[in-house]
Amino acid sequence: MAVDNSIVVEGLVREFRKGPRAVDGIDLRVEPGEIYGFLGPNGAGKSTTVHMLTTLLPPTAGTARVAGFDVVEDGPKVRAAIGAALQEAALDLLLTGRDHLRLQTMLQGLPRGVRGPRTDELLERVGLTEAADRKVGGYSGGMKRRLDLALALVHWPRVLFLDEPTTGLDPQSRTALWDDVARLSREDGVTVFLTTQYLEEADVLADRVGIIDNGRIVAEGTPSALKAEIGRASVHAIAAKDQDRARIARLLDRYGEPFADGDLAVRLDPGVGLADVVRGLDAEGVELDDIELRAPTLDDVFLAKTGRTLEGAAEVAGAEA
Repeated sequence: MAVDNSIVVEGLVREFRKGPRAVDGIDLRVEPGEIYGFLGPNGAGKSTTVHMLTTLLPPTAGTARVAGFDVVEDGPKVRAAIGAALQEAALDLLLTGRDHLRLQTMLQGLPRGVRGPRTDELLERVGLTEAADRKVGGYSGGMKRRLDLALALVHWPRVLFLDEPTTGLDPQSRTALWDDVARLSREDGVTVFLTTQYLEEADVLADRVGIIDNGRIVAEGTPSALKAEIGRASVHAIAAKDQDRARIARLLDRYGEPFADGDLAVRLDPGVGLADVVRGLDAEGVELDDIELRAPTLDDVFLAKTGRTLEGAAEVAGAEA
């Protein structure tokens, strides 16, 4: 029988008592070996979806099959086929990284002769060989997340769930984890279901993206296709004098649709280019510190589909600044 690494969800619902539907009838399919980015703000239903797909939470309605097994009827088989690194890493600060992996190999039932080599292999894979015998209490946030990833991989899972794996990490640690995840899909054929608030993360890693808001999927497709739906570039300006901001905003309105976040930025009307904007502002005697043309981004897609931006997008911008 062929190995099935897919995720198939139909009409999935999770309704909590005395509360709204956290997940409201979603359909999705993730192909074997694909990295699927699941985007949404806090409270949109991302983690609830992951908890149902990993058998931690029963669905109220609908069906879901992971690695070929029904999450309700075949829970043990689902758990044997998947790895999961959820938002909070369950690590013992008094144990070393090597201790954690040795324990996990025993819990997963790996043969005695396989445990040591698999531990060494995973420590090298996530860049923790030199820190392997240090207590986890002395690890940085990035090191803990990489150890958590290694623990999820001990039993060679066919499907890997990563629930906001890089939240709170510095840009260097985030990039290192991205490289690890990309190799898993590319070299090992692991199917990856990645929830994130970071648009750049989804853009870099995901083969396809689903955007969830208020428990419903509001957009789905490849990052390039979703950005092509928006289609129009945007112009972003910085006023030389604060007192000119209102005037510049009125002038920019001539050339496109203002962004909802209040910046001096517009999504350009069809046929309008940066040169048209620069000439128009110059003719009005406007002083600018900077003006920039930007191609459509996933942030623009999210804003267009939901009317707001992601929290993670602001965090990344602040960290890079």
